[in-house]
Amino acid sequence: MKKYKLKYKTRRKIDGFIFVLPWLIGFIMFFFIPIKNTILYSLNDVSVGKNGGIELTFSGISNYINLFTSEVMTDSKPLSQLLTTENISIITNLPLIVIFSLFLAIIANVKFPGRGIVRVIFFLPIVLGLSLITNWTQNSTGKMLIESAGGGMFGAKMGAGILLQYTFLPKSVVNFLAVVIADIFRLITKTGVQTMIFLAGLQSISPAHYEVAKIEGANTYDIFWKVTIPLLSNVIVFAVIYTLIDLFLNSTIAEEVYNFAFNESKIGIGSALSVVYIGNVLILLLVVLFFLKVVKIIDDK
Repeated sequence: MKKYKLKYKTRRKIDGFIFVLPWLIGFIMFFFIPIKNTILYSLNDVSVGKNGGIELTFSGISNYINLFTSEVMTDSKPLSQLLTTENISIITNLPLIVIFSLFLAIIANVKFPGRGIVRVIFFLPIVLGLSLITNWTQNSTGKMLIESAGGGMFGAKMGAGILLQYTFLPKSVVNFLAVVIADIFRLITKTGVQTMIFLAGLQSISPAHYEVAKIEGANTYDIFWKVTIPLLSNVIVFAVIYTLIDLFLNSTIAEEVYNFAFNESKIGIGSALSVVYIGNVLILLLVVLFFLKVVKIIDDK
């Protein structure tokens, strides 16, 4: 009897499905039901029933209408203004965090005396808990550094003045750089996981690629742009997606969802904000992926 042999592409698809199956089961068990309930609550007025429990009164899209017309956020801003501010902040910080993470990973991947100790010191906050270390540094050393930088030679205002005086950069670019300088410590605290991702990607590149490039006469600049970056394309996409989600999870919108649902007991409004929040994340994610596709970061294969 002749055995049936699966095609290579079919086996690859089956292997891929088996690989994501644990995540799929976990998503259905722990995320699908909460997402379904959130959408359900957003279309109803949620209140406590006479005999306890939750009572739902269908209201259609009134929660969404009220969210954009009558409801205001904690700082008395409308939702449209808050979304615009958060999106601009995320789009601005996203490339800065990813590029800086790649820069740190390249430095950590270079061979130099004491490299192991430097890696331990750099990645220790991630192992112990990044939020704990970040809060401690912001309340002690980091806060002192920021305050000293703000009033010292490299303060944001003085730095902007130097750039305006000695460069030909437009004022808008100088103001942007001044804001980045003032916020550099907070950005550094958000690069830990991405740096580990890039470092793993760099170490997965075979040295043979670099040897061939050098034999062909490529310099360091050519090797970086024509060897390292193309081979890190999938890692870059993963780091961008992770950074985007992480920025949204730590944004003001997430705090407003909690405030509406639990502090003000407006579960319907809070659920509607959650749905808008998720939709905004997905739209921005599609825009970023499309941009990466245009600049050829995502491989067409």
